[in-house]
Amino acid sequence: MNFLENIKAKAKADKKTIVLPESFEKRTLDAASVVLKEEIANVILVGNKEKILEKADGADISKATVIDPENYEKFDELVNTFVELRKAKGMTEEKARETLLKDPLYFGVLLVKCGYADGMVAGAVNATANVLRPCLQILKTAPGTKIVSAFFVMIVPDCELGANGTFIFADCGLEQNPTPEKLAAIAQSSAKSFEMLVGEEPIVAMLSHSTKGSASHADVDKVVEATKIAKEENPNLKLDGEFQLDAAIVPSVGELKAPGSEVAGKANVLVFPDLDAGNIGYKLVQRLAKAEAYGPITQGIAKPVNDLSRGCVADDIVGVVAITAVQAQLSGK
Repeated sequence: MNFLENIKAKAKADKKTIVLPESFEKRTLDAASVVLKEEIANVILVGNKEKILEKADGADISKATVIDPENYEKFDELVNTFVELRKAKGMTEEKARETLLKDPLYFGVLLVKCGYADGMVAGAVNATANVLRPCLQILKTAPGTKIVSAFFVMIVPDCELGANGTFIFADCGLEQNPTPEKLAAIAQSSAKSFEMLVGEEPIVAMLSHSTKGSASHADVDKVVEATKIAKEENPNLKLDGEFQLDAAIVPSVGELKAPGSEVAGKANVLVFPDLDAGNIGYKLVQRLAKAEAYGPITQGIAKPVNDLSRGCVADDIVGVVAITAVQAQLSGK
């Protein structure tokens, strides 16, 4: 069973409800049809039912729950929740009603906040900032989490490195230049995500252009400090650094460059020093190694909301819905 099949099986075992607010988008509706047919999750679509059915163009969404903000019986509850959460920022009832009627992303997040959905997936036609803004305003960060970050699950074919070719790369989508404290938090969140989604023990490498002092630079110092912080905050986690990429994942190189490290040469969670490195790294592996890349998946939000690439296809959305459903299973525990 490959990674996605395993995730789908987990999702089916404890079915969650995922809201897809971009309900007038054909790829989203095609994906909803597959999710419902395969019983991966229950689906909520947001908008006027007649218009959604018109856009579906043959996609079977008959099992989806369609919620039209214009006549939703629990609309007042969502409005009141929104006002209460944002009144310190000047939110009024009038503004809340206007926003929830006009912006399905905010409406979808309020459905999650109020417990009518377990997670949300969007981004096929919305920028990342637009998808995440309502999440950070309404759902906020998960307890014990210092930062919201993003990762990719990378599945490299015919590869014995990592967890038989499976890795998490982070942060590849959000944090431009994390401080040591943020980098440490990204590492710890990524380890939890790996264990949750892959089901194996995370082995975390803090990446750099230096291995254990082989280079001297402020950028190296940042990774060294992040490693120290992460180890202090989670001493039972297999985590080490700073490592060059080959020392992190290739056993013979790890033994040569960092003898005695329990991580060197064995890492399956790769924490990049900044967004440039992470984004370039995952795209190189995706394109040159023909790896499957699932993401960006967000971590650290109180309830799971995931952003799509605007270049996604329906199958990508199905995969992200399945991952979001599995995240929801664990966020509720």
